[in-house]
Amino acid sequence: MTLEANIEPAKNLAAKTAGIMAVVVGPSGAGKDTLMNLAARHFAGRSDIHFVRRVITREGDAGNEDHKSVSDADFDAMEHAGAFAVSWEAHGLKYGIPATVSDELARGHLVVANGSRSVLDRFQAVFPRLKIINVTAQREVLAERLMARGRESREDVLKRLERSSLTVKGGYDVANIDNSGTLDEAGRSIVAELEALIKR
Repeated sequence: MTLEANIEPAKNLAAKTAGIMAVVVGPSGAGKDTLMNLAARHFAGRSDIHFVRRVITREGDAGNEDHKSVSDADFDAMEHAGAFAVSWEAHGLKYGIPATVSDELARGHLVVANGSRSVLDRFQAVFPRLKIINVTAQREVLAERLMARGRESREDVLKRLERSSLTVKGGYDVANIDNSGTLDEAGRSIVAELEALIKR
C-alpha cells in the first residue's frame, strides 16, 4: 500500500505512535531508491506495511522514485494547510511526507519513508518510534556509480565524497546496510530489517 498526501491538517501526530516510522537515508549512489523499490515489491499486498509516496517539486518522471509532483506554489499551499508531517528543502527541491502517515501508525503499522540525514531531527520530533535505515556503500563504489551518471567530473565526484559522511550522527536507532555488493544481498538485508520492525 502506498500513502499519498491530502490537504487535511496534521493533528497531534506525536500522539499516534503505536506503529513505527522507518526512514531510509543514504548518500547519492548508495542505491536507497532501488532498495526501497525492491522492498515495496516484496511486501506488495501486505496490509501492515506502507511505503510513503512523497510530494516533491520536480517532474513526475524524474529520478528513480514514484512521487507526487507539484509546483512550488502548490507545495507551499499544502504545507500551509498542514498536509505534511515533515517537510524540507534540498538541492533546490522541496520534499514532503504526507500527514496521512499518522493514520497507519495509529493502527500499529510500519511506515517506510525516503528521508534525508540532514532533517532526522524533524522526524524524531514527530515520530518517537523511529528507525533509521542507513544505506551505504564503499567510497570507491559510490564514485563509480556517480561517475556513471555522467552529471559530474571524476574530480567533482571525489571532492564531494571526501566532504560527505557515510554515517548517521546523533542518538538515533540506526541499522546500516552496505550496498557495495550485489543487489540481492542488500535487498535481503533491507527486507530482513523491515520484517523485524513489523514484528516489534
